[in-house]
Amino acid sequence: MKAIYQPTVNNFTNMPYRRLPNTDSARLKSLKAAYDKAKELPPFQLAFSANSFRQIQKVLPSYENAIHEHKNALNIQAEKNKEYQKRLKKIRLYISHFIQVVNMAIMRGDMLPETRSYFGMEEEEKKVPTLASEEDVVEWGQKLIEGEQKRRNKGMNPITNPTIAVLKVHFDKFMEYHNYQLSLKKRSQRAQDQLNEKRAQVDGVIQQLWNEVENSFADLPEEMRREKATNYGLVYVFRKNEISSTTVFQSPRIEETG
Repeated sequence: MKAIYQPTVNNFTNMPYRRLPNTDSARLKSLKAAYDKAKELPPFQLAFSANSFRQIQKVLPSYENAIHEHKNALNIQAEKNKEYQKRLKKIRLYISHFIQVVNMAIMRGDMLPETRSYFGMEEEEKKVPTLASEEDVVEWGQKLIEGEQKRRNKGMNPITNPTIAVLKVHFDKFMEYHNYQLSLKKRSQRAQDQLNEKRAQVDGVIQQLWNEVENSFADLPEEMRREKATNYGLVYVFRKNEISSTTVFQSPRIEETG
C-alpha cells in the first residue's frame, strides 16, 4: 500500500501566539466582539464571566467617548493652527522690520547706538535677533512695545514704517491667537491623558476577558480552542518565518506578524 503523506505542525516552533490589541481600533473591535457574543448567547453558554461582561459594559462607552474627545481636540487645534501660523508669520515680519529700521537709522546717524538699549539690545548689536520660536516672538514684541513707550515718554521722535502702534495692533492679535492656541494644546493634552488612562483600563479588561475565554476552552484540541476563541475577538499570530510551514490547521483569523 502506498504511504499517504500527512503534513504536521510543529507545536513548539510553529505555535501561533496570542496578541493583545495595541491600537484604539483593535481594542474597540475586541470589546465589541465580546459584547456581541454576550448579547447573542445566554450567560451560561458564554466563555467569560458575568463580571467581565459588566466591565465591558462599563468601559466601552467611556472609552469610545475618550477617543472621540481626543480626536475632536486635535482637529480643533489643527484647524485653528492655520490662522495662528499666519498671525505668527505676520508679527515676525513686523518685529524684524522694526528692528531693521532702528539699525538703519543708527547707520545713517539719525539715531545714536544707545537707542538699541531701550529695546533690550546691546548698543553695538547690528543683527536682528533670532525669532525662531514663539517665545522669541513674544519676548521681542513686548521689548519693542515697552522700549518705544519709554522713548516716547522722553520726548524722542517715534520710529516709523512701521510705527509701534501698527506693530502693537498685530502683536495684540497674535497674542490673542497665541493664548487661545495654548489653551487648545492644554485641552488636547488633557484628552490625551484621559485616553491613556482609559486605554490602560481597557487593556486590563481585555486581558482578563481573553484569559477567561482561553480557560473555558482549555480542554479542547489546540486548533479547535483557537478557532472558538477567535469568535470572541481573540487574535493569534504567526511570525513571518513560520508561515510557510503552517499551511494546515490554520484558523482563518490567525494573522502573521514580523
